[in-house]
Amino acid sequence: MASSPNNEIALKFRFFQVYKDARVELFRPPCKQIPPSDDQVTGVQSKDVIISSEPRVSARIFLPKLKNPGRKLPLLLYIHGGGFSMQSAFSPVYHKYCNHVASEADFIVVSVEYGLFPARPIPACYEDSWAVLRWVASHVDGNGHDPWLNDRADFGKVFIGGDSAGGNISHTLAFRVGSIGLPRGVRVVGVVMVHPFFGGTKDDEMWLYMCPTNSGLNDPRMNPGTEDLARLGCERMLIFVAEEDYLTVASRNYYEKLTKSGWKGTVELVENEKEDHCFHLFDLDAEKALEMRHKFVSFLKQDHFNLL
Repeated sequence: MASSPNNEIALKFRFFQVYKDARVELFRPPCKQIPPSDDQVTGVQSKDVIISSEPRVSARIFLPKLKNPGRKLPLLLYIHGGGFSMQSAFSPVYHKYCNHVASEADFIVVSVEYGLFPARPIPACYEDSWAVLRWVASHVDGNGHDPWLNDRADFGKVFIGGDSAGGNISHTLAFRVGSIGLPRGVRVVGVVMVHPFFGGTKDDEMWLYMCPTNSGLNDPRMNPGTEDLARLGCERMLIFVAEEDYLTVASRNYYEKLTKSGWKGTVELVENEKEDHCFHLFDLDAEKALEMRHKFVSFLKQDHFNLL
């Protein structure tokens, strides 16, 4: 006869609780997912691609309306947020957000679907996102698996971006680009981190629990040191912080360490006044959300304009 579960709570964090028998209960149900589509308003096409079957890693690619069929387009690798345990590249909010960015920036956007805790504990999110970036880079010579990337992507103008947990993952990818590298011809120009998660808040213990192989509070993925920051493999960075977001203190600390690290790039910190964490996703058409997306898109297009 099967024993009944032990419903005594052992640990409780922001997004989940852990029972004495090691079961994990997330406080929010899985998000709704929608299929890719051809958007009749923006002209953006989207499709899903499988990067790996074991472990399961995939992505959604957004191709903007081709205004000049002979010109190749810059590319943004986007990594969604959700506390390393929620959300999806296929959710309505991230589908719509990436659709808008692709249209407004005239960029190809590759939105990463990475493994989530508890089914796949950290570091799955980092490894999956790195696998997608490497898969994207494998198209640099025009011989990859995806024709959109082979024919349309300009690999000399690659950007990485993400919000919340996705901002944190974006940092780790930039560090790997600088320390491990990508194939010749792939240039990561910039990184955008929107209200990113880093160590130094009440959620530190939650991240440590989600990552059984962690190296403690100074784990470089959660709390990067100046030596790691000096090796970031990008030329420019844009960091958004929200005035009422509890993560802002950690983001500002990251910014201060980066400016003193000896990194050769340029970084800009933008504060969203009187706003909270990831406010721009709750209403994509709100005035301040539009202002923020305009700043994001302007950062992406800056390099494009400089090279025309």
